[in-house]
Amino acid sequence: MKKGMLLVESFLILVILSSAALALPPIEGRVFGIYPVSNEISFYKNVDDSGNDRGETLQVVAINGFKIYTEFTFEFTGDFNYGLAGEQDDHYIELSLVKRVIGPLSINYQRIYSTFELEPVNQIGLRLSL
Repeated sequence: MKKGMLLVESFLILVILSSAALALPPIEGRVFGIYPVSNEISFYKNVDDSGNDRGETLQVVAINGFKIYTEFTFEFTGDFNYGLAGEQDDHYIELSLVKRVIGPLSINYQRIYSTFELEPVNQIGLRLSL
């Protein structure tokens, strides 16, 4: 019962905060700017192939561009899993900063937090946008 209430409270807080952020108009200036790309909240009921209950997942994806003299993209991806039978609730959060270099090629820095790793993980790499 307690887990269910935590899930509902978390979901409502994320909806309220996301709604407020989505209501902001894009700001475009020569030096500073913010513009939304994609902001989504999804709620999933999880079932395995045998039909067994695998809990619920709350997924938040927020991709927003910003400009401070040059343009970047900031991406937030979070999966929050609850009620997995016999397992502890878990989460996976990925924060990304992306800078387009030329055409479809970008440099990408990601920081990952999860219950699967003892410490945060840093990733630096190249992204090819198709």
